Amino acid sequence: MNNKKIIENKNKQIVVGLSGGIDSSMALVLLKKQGWNPVGVSLKYNFWQDKKNILKENVCCSLKSFKIAQDVCQKLEVPYYISDVSEEFQKQVIDYFVKELKNKRTPNPCVVCNRYLKFKQLFKWAKEHNIQHVATGHYARIRKNSVTQKYELLRAKDLEKDQTYYLSFLPQKWLKNIVFPLGDYQKPEIYNIAKKQKFDVFLKQKESQDFCFVAGKSMKYFLEIEIGKKQGLIKDEKGNILGKHQGLHFYTIGQRKGINLPNGPYFVLKIDKKKNILIVTKDEDKLCQKKVIVAHCHFTSGTPFQKKIQVQAKIRYYQKLAKATLFPVSKNTIKLVFDKPQRAITPGQIAVFYQKNVCLGAGKIT
Repeated sequence: MNNKKIIENKNKQIVVGLSGGIDSSMALVLLKKQGWNPVGVSLKYNFWQDKKNILKENVCCSLKSFKIAQDVCQKLEVPYYISDVSEEFQKQVIDYFVKELKNKRTPNPCVVCNRYLKFKQLFKWAKEHNIQHVATGHYARIRKNSVTQKYELLRAKDLEKDQTYYLSFLPQKWLKNIVFPLGDYQKPEIYNIAKKQKFDVFLKQKESQDFCFVAGKSMKYFLEIEIGKKQGLIKDEKGNILGKHQGLHFYTIGQRKGINLPNGPYFVLKIDKKKNILIVTKDEDKLCQKKVIVAHCHFTSGTPFQKKIQVQAKIRYYQKLAKATLFPVSKNTIKLVFDKPQRAITPGQIAVFYQKNVCLGAGKIT
C-alpha cells in the first residue's frame, strides 16, 4: 500500500518554473492544493554585461527574486532548485535580438524565449529528473480536443492578462504535459490568494516593463555598442531629403519618438535596408494596411492549413484581436487579409491567429 502511494505521488510530480513573482508563486500554491507534488525550478539567465546597462542583473532572475522563490518553496515545503541557463539565454535570446536588428527587423524576444529557452529548459530539467509535467504562471489554458485528439492552446479567462500571444509557438509534444494553473482565474483573484496565504511580499511588488536583459533607458547604448552606427538619409514618401539617421536599427515601423525632425510629428513609414534610407510620413493613416505575409509559421495542431479560413488575429501583444481571412501560401507561409486596416505592420514581429478562444498558431511578419 505504501509503495502504491509513492508511485502515485511520483506520477503527480510537476516542475514549476518560478520567477519570484506573484503569478508563478501562486501557480505553485494552486498546484499543491490540487494534489500535485511540485518541484520549484528557477532559471538563471544572462544579461547585457556592460557599464552602460542600468540593470546589473537579469530582472527575471535577480538574487532578490531567487530569494523570494526559495522562501515561497520553503513555506510550502516544496523542493527548490536553480538551473543556470545563461549560455543558452545568450544564444537563443540576446544573439537573436541583435541578429534581427542587424537585419533591420523588429524582434520579439519574449515569444522566442518561451519557445526556445524557458519551456525547453524546464522540460530538459524535468526529463533529467524523471518528471513528465511542467507548469508556469502564464495566463492561458490547454484542453484536448475530443474530436481531433489534439491539444489546443486557449486564451485565459482574464482576457486582459491573456498570454497566449507569447506562447503561440509551443508544440503539441509540450502542450500535452503543460499545466497553466492561472488560466481560469482573474488577476485580482490571484492577489486575493496571495493575501489569504499571507504572501504580503507580492502585494506591493511592481511588475517590470523593461526587457529582462537590458534596461529601456540603456537600449540606445546597447544598439550603439552591439551594432554600431551607420548614417543614412531620412526621406519623405515623395523622396525629399529631410535629414539623416544614425542607423536603421534604431527605428521600427510606426515609431514617432527619436526621429528628431523639425515641423513634425513624423512617423516611420518604411525602412529601405538596401539603400539605408528611413522613409517617414506626417500622415498616420499611411501606416495602415490590410494585407500581411507571415512566414516561418507554427501551427498549434501540427498541421498547416489547406484552404482559406476566417480567423481573428493580432500583430502585437497589446493589440485587440481583429477579423481577418487566412490564406495558405505554402507549407509554412500564410497571408492574412484583415477586414479593417491595421496600424504599423512590422517585419520581424509576430502575428498570432485564433478562432474564438483557440490559438491556431503564429508566424513571423515578413
